Amino acid sequence: MIRVFIGFDPPETAAFHVLAQSIHARASEPVTIAPLMLSQLESVITRERHPLQSTEFSFSRFIVPYLCDYQGWAIFMDCDMLMLDDVAKLWALKDDRYAVQVVKHDHVPKEQTKFLGQTQTKYEKKNWSSVMLFNNAKCRALTPDYVNTATGLQLHRFQWLESDDLIGDIPHRWNWLVGYDKRRPLKDVSNLHYTIGGPYFREYRTTDYARQWFDERERMLRIDQSRKKTKAKKAKPRPKSKKKRVRGAPRKNKSRRR
Repeated sequence: MIRVFIGFDPPETAAFHVLAQSIHARASEPVTIAPLMLSQLESVITRERHPLQSTEFSFSRFIVPYLCDYQGWAIFMDCDMLMLDDVAKLWALKDDRYAVQVVKHDHVPKEQTKFLGQTQTKYEKKNWSSVMLFNNAKCRALTPDYVNTATGLQLHRFQWLESDDLIGDIPHRWNWLVGYDKRRPLKDVSNLHYTIGGPYFREYRTTDYARQWFDERERMLRIDQSRKKTKAKKAKPRPKSKKKRVRGAPRKNKSRRR
């Protein structure tokens, strides 16, 4: 069973559901998908929201190994993504030599803000943690206590590992940064990442690969109606009631004499 955890952010609720649909629709193996919702993690994630935190899952992503009881493997993904390939191919890249595997971007944002006016932060290993293959047994340093007290840079720079040698590579196609990476044919991309802002936000409705996201949303909303048309039954006319003439009453003349 492939285990996938997706970061959940209330302002991007639709993004989570469309991403989950895109994963299920293309998967060739059974997949379980769990949202990392803070409302479900109140006893685990206790840290206050940081002013530079752009989403609710900025830190909760690192609790995945704990949620898996430090056993087996798991995939984490940001919610602002769209899977275009079979997630089983990503799952097949697991390598026991590593504690975590990521796309090693050399990403230095030029803009100061991103979606909803959030501050765009710049740091080493930017966006590495947006798609992660966790080898949970080798991530025991990610205890609830550590995740709740470590700085954002300690977490996102993977300073909880003994060495960067424990960070393995994933091919670039599994975390394609929309708006940064050069536009390529869809056959060359496995997973789109709308990192500046997804097309579900008005300001980014015409971003690259927006049509693919909206098409997937339509497939998620699919409802097949019955094609058989039922004819409405016509109501039978009520029979006119015949008034009984009272015995002895004068008959009404239909014509008047002049």
